Amino acid sequence: KTKYDRQLRIWGDQGQAALEKASICLLNCGPTGTEALKNLVLGGIGSVTVVDDSKVEPSDLGNNFLLDEGCLGHSRAKSICSFLQELNDAVKAKYVEESVATMIDTNPSFFSEFTVVIATQLPESSLLKLDGICGSANIVLVAARSYGLTGLVRVSIKEHCVIESKPDHFLDDLRLHNPWTELKQFAKSIDICDKDAVVHKHTPYIVILVRLAEKWADAHDGQLPSTRQEKREFKGPNSSPYA
Repeated sequence: KTKYDRQLRIWGDQGQAALEKASICLLNCGPTGTEALKNLVLGGIGSVTVVDDSKVEPSDLGNNFLLDEGCLGHSRAKSICSFLQELNDAVKAKYVEESVATMIDTNPSFFSEFTVVIATQLPESSLLKLDGICGSANIVLVAARSYGLTGLVRVSIKEHCVIESKPDHFLDDLRLHNPWTELKQFAKSIDICDKDAVVHKHTPYIVILVRLAEKWADAHDGQLPSTRQEKREFKGPNSSPYA
C-alpha cells in the first residue's frame, strides 16, 4: 500500500479498497474521457474498459497527451489502453472497438459488469437510453462533455449514502461532565499544587480540567458552566470573548 500512501491519508484503507475493486467503462476516449481515466488509473482503479471505434487522426495529437505520432491510423481505444497500462501496470486495461451508439442499442447487458460508466461526447438520444440502462442496473453514470475550455459533468445515480465521514472539527469527549470513578480517584491522587517543576510539567491536562470542573461545580450548586458567559469565566480572563 506504500505505493498509494498519500491518497490513503485522504480516503483511508476502505476508500482505497473500494477504488481497487471498481470497474470503469469509458465511452469515447477523447481528451475529456482520457483525462478522467488517467486520474483513476494513477489512483489504482481495479480495471478500465475503453469503448471507441475510431482511428487516431492528426487532430487527436493536438488535444490528447496519451497519443503520439506512432499512433496515427491505429485504433484509438487500443492506443489509449496501451499508454494507460504504462502509467500503472497494476490496473487491468482493455478495449472494445465498436460504435458506442450501436452498443447502447444492441447490447445493453454489456454495461452490467461495471461499477461506473463514463460517457463522453454522446448525443442526447444515446445518453438518455444509456441512463435508463444504468439506472435499472444500479450503475453510476457520469456524463461529461467539453467545449474547448468549458464543459459540463453530470452524475446520474439513484441514491448515494455517505456512511463514513471525516469531520474537520472533532471535539474529544473528555467526560468532564461525568467522569468515571477511576478517573476521579486518579485526579484526586495528584497534587496539582506541587511546586516541583518536573512534577508540574508531567501532570496530565485532563487531571487539571477534572479538578477545575469539580471546583466550579462545588461553587455553582453542582452545575457545570452552560452559558457563554459562564464558559468564558471558566476558561479564565485571557479567553476570547467569542469562544
